[in-house]
Amino acid sequence: MTSITSLLVANRGEIARRVIRTAHAMGINTVAVYSDADASALHVREAGMACALGGDSSADTYLRIDKLIAAAQACGADAVHPGYGFLSENAAFAEAVIAAGFTWVGPPPAAIRQLGSKSAAKQLAQAQGVPCLPGYQGADQSDARFEAEAGRIGYPVMVKAVAGGGGRGMRLVEAAGDLRAALHSARSEAASAFGSEELLIEKALLNPRHVEVQVFADAHGRCIHLGERDCSVQRRHQKLIEETPSPAVDAALRARMCGAAVALAQAAAYVGAGTVEFLLEGRDFFLMEMNTRLQVEHPVTEAVTGLDLVEWQLRVARGEALPLAQDEVAFTGHAIEVRLCAEDEDFRPHAGTVQRFREPGGVRFDHALFGGLVVTPHYDSMLGKLVAHAATRDEAVDKLVAALGRTEVLGLPTNRGFLARCLAHPVFGAGDALIPFLAEQGAALRETLQKEQTQALLPLGLAALFPEVTDLPCPFPKPLRLRHRGEVLELRVREQGGGRLALEVDGQALHAVVTPGAGGATTVRVGGTQQRAAAVRIQGAVGQAVRHWHIQADGVDLFLEDASFDAAASGGAVASQELRAPFNGKVITVHAAPGQAVRRGETLLVIESMKLEHSINAPHDAVLAAVMVESGQQAATGQVLLRFET
Repeated sequence: MTSITSLLVANRGEIARRVIRTAHAMGINTVAVYSDADASALHVREAGMACALGGDSSADTYLRIDKLIAAAQACGADAVHPGYGFLSENAAFAEAVIAAGFTWVGPPPAAIRQLGSKSAAKQLAQAQGVPCLPGYQGADQSDARFEAEAGRIGYPVMVKAVAGGGGRGMRLVEAAGDLRAALHSARSEAASAFGSEELLIEKALLNPRHVEVQVFADAHGRCIHLGERDCSVQRRHQKLIEETPSPAVDAALRARMCGAAVALAQAAAYVGAGTVEFLLEGRDFFLMEMNTRLQVEHPVTEAVTGLDLVEWQLRVARGEALPLAQDEVAFTGHAIEVRLCAEDEDFRPHAGTVQRFREPGGVRFDHALFGGLVVTPHYDSMLGKLVAHAATRDEAVDKLVAALGRTEVLGLPTNRGFLARCLAHPVFGAGDALIPFLAEQGAALRETLQKEQTQALLPLGLAALFPEVTDLPCPFPKPLRLRHRGEVLELRVREQGGGRLALEVDGQALHAVVTPGAGGATTVRVGGTQQRAAAVRIQGAVGQAVRHWHIQADGVDLFLEDASFDAAASGGAVASQELRAPFNGKVITVHAAPGQAVRRGETLLVIESMKLEHSINAPHDAVLAAVMVESGQQAATGQVLLRFET
C-alpha cells in the first residue's frame, strides 16, 4: 500500500475545489497551484498550502510540467491529482510525476498514451470486437491523402484531432469541397490546444446520441462500470447537459455498451477512473474515444450511485482494491447536470467581473464563483455545474429549471436562461434530444429568450434605475429611454414617493411600485404583475460614465443601457461603420485589408478565446476602410477591430 498524506492538485477552479473537498474529508493535506490570474481563487484559499506558478496563460502555468513538479517538491506533496483538462491525459506528465517519486492519481502512462490517441484506441477496440466507425488514422497527414480516404469512406466525415478532447479540433465536413478548409482549421486549433496537429477522419453520423460509460479499475485486475451518461445536448461538440440513465438505453443495450467499455479498459491494463464514449444510433453504438481521466459530468454518476469517485481515485492510487463489486453497485433515481458557462446565447464566450453571486440551494452546485471574481479569457468558459437528483427524470428536470431561475451571476453574460429553455423544450422533455438538437432548435430557443427579455424590459428597467425608495420625489415627469438589443423603449416617469411611480408608455398610463428587498434584490409591481429582480451596474473604464445594467429575474437576463442622454436619432449608425470584438481573445488570423470589398457573413478575423477559435464575420456588405488589429494581438471586449467605409 502507498501512503498519500499531501496531495498536489494540478488544476484550478471547481474541479480543484472538488478534489480538495474529498481529500480533506479523507484526512489528506492539499496543495493548490495557481496562475497570477487565479491568485485570489477559491481553490487557493481552501487548500492547505498554495504555490504560485507565475504567468497567466495555460501554456505558462497549468500546462508547464516542470513548474508543477517543482511546486510538488517545494510544498512537500507526495501525490498529484490532475483533475480534468490541462495535463490530465498527458502521458509525459504522468511519467514525470512518477519519475519524481510522487504517486500519480490516474491511469498508468502506457494506458494514457494508448487510449489517449484516438487512432491507437480504435485499433485496440477493434481487436476486442468493440464497434468502430470506418475511418482513416495514418502517418500520412497530407491533404491529398485525407481527400482520398474521405472519398473512400464517403461523406459526411468528421475531422478530429488525434490528441483532442472537449470538441477542439473537430470539424464536420459534408462535401468534398469543404475538406481542405476544415483540415486547416482543425490543425490550427489542435496545435493550439494540444501541441499536436495530427488528425484523423471517420464516417460521420448525422443524428446520433452521445452516450458514455463510466468505468473504474484497480491495480488488482478488477474493472467495473458505473452505468452510462447521455451527453447529447452539445454546442461546438462540447457538452452542455448530461444525464443518467440515458432515456434511450434499456437494460439489454446497457449490458452490451457497458460490457464493451469494460473490455476496452481491461485490454489496456487500465487503472483508475475512465470514460468510454460512444455514438448511439438506434440500437447500434460505435466507439468515439476513451477519456483517461475523471469527467466534468461525474457528479450525475455520483448522484445515482451515492459514491464519491474522487475518493475511489485516491484509494485506487494508494493500491487498494475497488470498494464494490459490479453486483454491489446500486443505481437510484435520475440525475441531470447543466454546465453554467460565461457565454451568451450565441455561444460566444465572455470575460468580465462577477459583481453579484447567489447560489440557488436545493441542488448540488460545483463551482468556484464569488462576488468580485474576474473571469479571464485565458481558460475555459465553464463557471460551474448544477446537478439535480430526483426519483424520476421529470422531477429532476423541474428541480433543475427552478434552481437555474434562483441562480444569480451578475456582471457578465451566462447561459443560465438558455439552459433553462433547453430543459423545458418538449423534445428534451420527451427524451428525444440528439446531438443535432441545438443546431435544429437553437434559433427558436434564442427567439424565445429574446421575447421574454423584451416583455420584461419595463419592470426590470425600473428595478435597475429606481433601486431606492425616496421620500422627496421630483414632482415633474422624467423622460427615460431604455435601450436593449438596439431597440429603445421610451417612457416618462414621475416619482410619487414611497417607491410609487406614475408611468406613461406609448401613450398608456401605468402605475408601478418598486420595493427594495433583502439581499440587494428589488420587487417591482406593474399593474397586476410582480417580479423580483437583482441588478448591478456594469463596470466601465476609470472615469467613464456607467449607464449599463445587468438585471436578472427568474430565467431572464437583461443587459440594459440608459440611453436617455443620447440624441434621439442615434441608433445603429456608428455601430454599422465599425466591427467590435464581441469578447476578449487573441487574434489568430486576419482575412481583411483596407479597400477590400466584403459580403455579409464573410469571415474577416479569427479570435481565440477560452481555448476555442471563433470566426468574426462581416455584419453586412461593405468596403473595408481600416484594419485596427493584427495577428497575435490581444483584443478586449468592445474593441474596434475593423472600420468600414461610409
